[in-house]
Amino acid sequence: MNASWKIWTSRVLASLITLAIVASAAMKIAHAPKMVESLTKIGLSESALVPLAMVELACLVLYHIPRTSILGAVLLTGYFGGAIMAHLLGGESLAPVILIGLMVWGGIYFRVPVLQNLLPVRKA
Repeated sequence: MNASWKIWTSRVLASLITLAIVASAAMKIAHAPKMVESLTKIGLSESALVPLAMVELACLVLYHIPRTSILGAVLLTGYFGGAIMAHLLGGESLAPVILIGLMVWGGIYFRVPVLQNLLPVRKA
């Protein structure tokens, strides 16, 4: 696997993650009815929407800064862990949240050589 392929894979995954998180945060900030309904369904108040969006965006920024990218990935993992619980409580599909969480680590895995050394993918 050459370096160019890894770089482009990382960029594509990071772009998809960014689009998903920015869209989610924008819907929370705009108090989209679907977001309000989802939060109230699991017992949170509507006033939690904007702070949740700010946490999402802060984690995303850390993810994109090279010096803090691993911290950003860890924080996004925790955030999506909470999102998985919220989806479970709300009776919603877990697939999108799990997919985004996997893409977070896929995107950073190809970007940070230390992770490739720590978790090597070996051919059978």
